[in-house]
Amino acid sequence: MNKMFSLCFLSFFFLFFFMLINFFMMIYFIMNNMLIFMEWELISFNSFNIVFSILLDWMSLLFMMFVLLISSSVIYYSKSYMHSEMNLNRFIILVLLFILSMILLIISPNIISILLGWDGLGLVSYCLVIYYQNLKSYNAGMLTVLSNRIGDIFILMIISWMMNYGSWNYIFYLNFMKNDYEMEMISMMIMLAAMTKSAQIPFSSWLPAAMAAPTPVSALVHSSTLVTAGVYLLIRFNNLLIDMFFLKFLLLLSGLTMFMAGVAANYEFDLKKIIALSTLSQLGLMMSILMMGFPDLAFFHLLTHAMFKALLFMCAGVIIHMMNDNQDIRLMGGISVYIPLTSLCMNISNLSLCGIPFLSGFYSKDLILEMLMLSNLNILVFFLFYFSTGLTMFYTIRLLMYLMINDYNLFSIYNLYDEDFVMLKSMFILLMMSVISGSMLSWMIFSYPYMIYLPLHLKLMVLYVSFMGLFMGYIISSMKIYSLNKFLKTYELSLFLCLMWFMPNLSTYGLNYNFLNFSQNLLKNIDMGWSELYSGQGMYNIIKNYSIFNNIIQMNNLKIYLFSFIIWMMFFMFIMLLNN
Repeated sequence: MNKMFSLCFLSFFFLFFFMLINFFMMIYFIMNNMLIFMEWELISFNSFNIVFSILLDWMSLLFMMFVLLISSSVIYYSKSYMHSEMNLNRFIILVLLFILSMILLIISPNIISILLGWDGLGLVSYCLVIYYQNLKSYNAGMLTVLSNRIGDIFILMIISWMMNYGSWNYIFYLNFMKNDYEMEMISMMIMLAAMTKSAQIPFSSWLPAAMAAPTPVSALVHSSTLVTAGVYLLIRFNNLLIDMFFLKFLLLLSGLTMFMAGVAANYEFDLKKIIALSTLSQLGLMMSILMMGFPDLAFFHLLTHAMFKALLFMCAGVIIHMMNDNQDIRLMGGISVYIPLTSLCMNISNLSLCGIPFLSGFYSKDLILEMLMLSNLNILVFFLFYFSTGLTMFYTIRLLMYLMINDYNLFSIYNLYDEDFVMLKSMFILLMMSVISGSMLSWMIFSYPYMIYLPLHLKLMVLYVSFMGLFMGYIISSMKIYSLNKFLKTYELSLFLCLMWFMPNLSTYGLNYNFLNFSQNLLKNIDMGWSELYSGQGMYNIIKNYSIFNNIIQMNNLKIYLFSFIIWMMFFMFIMLLNN
């Protein structure tokens, strides 16, 4: 057991140490406005050479620092969360491979090494989603990996497209090929790849399904690694995102993703799925602000969101442990009495998600919404943004009411235990960051403070929709059976909204069942039907029957044999006469 824990501790120590180095390097790079581009020649043969490139600037170092901080906390947390796991070493190695893939993606200015990191994320996430080996995990893993394969295909197409340019270092082409038709194709493929990885409509159904993974993995995947890879790639390629139709289309899709995830979270009762849907909502926010032409704001929100979302998942893990591995929020309640420190972490991360002033989420979210007001966009985008912000508050308050304020609903309270100190220590690191990272980043990323001047009601619009969401969340949570029965009148609508606009059905059952039925019909009618009759089996039966008949004739009677001989001779003579 000590050997297992030693791998946990070594990984935690290494990642945390590496994070500190990254932090000081990033400060140095920002202060001196530096950028390092390294090329390491792996193989040189005649005129053919394979070069590994690394790009280190403030953005890659800052993102790496956040990824390493979260992953070190997650590994330390896993030491306690997965302590009864037989194969803890294997789990830690998988998580480390996952982090390595993400770091490779972050520091790559080369589309080939981006593909290695991108594919590594997809494959290792598959191994982690199917970690609890059961049918549900297997289905979720297949949905995850096959959805992500679509993005990999687009990156492979970009690689083949960039053969025309003589180098795969995309960083060389970003500035001088903006109006090139080929670059428009490449930027379109990058957007499609980012849509699959960051789970925008119509590829959203894999993200809640990936909740089948262990909770520490969910904390890592849904905060800073897998789902943010698409957003990060678009931030890197943001010079290519020229004013094209596809850009506006993706703005609409990401706005709808944000809205859809917010509505679905209000209907959901699975604790981890609610948090996953809130991740989906925030990803829609990042993508849409990116499509509006503010990559620095998208990056800012990506980092602040990573902190409080990882913390939220960790709190969910403690609660699920306490509830005897039960994830249904209807069975929970009053947990603030039993696990007060975890409840504190959960409340702060949830309020940060809502954008409560002066927590980390507020700095990025408020800035994004105020920049939206200054932008020249129509009422639909405006509505999607603000309504989704209200919905965030709505499902958060609903969750807090179910978990903290309502009575305890599980029948027996035998599994209540003291909070685990190892888990709490890792959560407190992220708790501190969830409070201070917003203000810290706003001082570091932006060289001068944004002063956005708006009319009073527009300035307070975020607070208005937040309070509306808070009020609605409170009302919904304190509904009695009479009011709940009225929902049965809108049963079909509720089903549509609850099931993410039937997206899982379309992307899994909708595709599978038709093809499986078609293949079954082919098997029955062609393979085991007509082709069986007219090819191998049928010919074999016909020849076998003829040979049996022939054998009977030959073996049984000399008279029959002579008679058949005479008939054949007469037949041949008749043919010869006809010919003459």
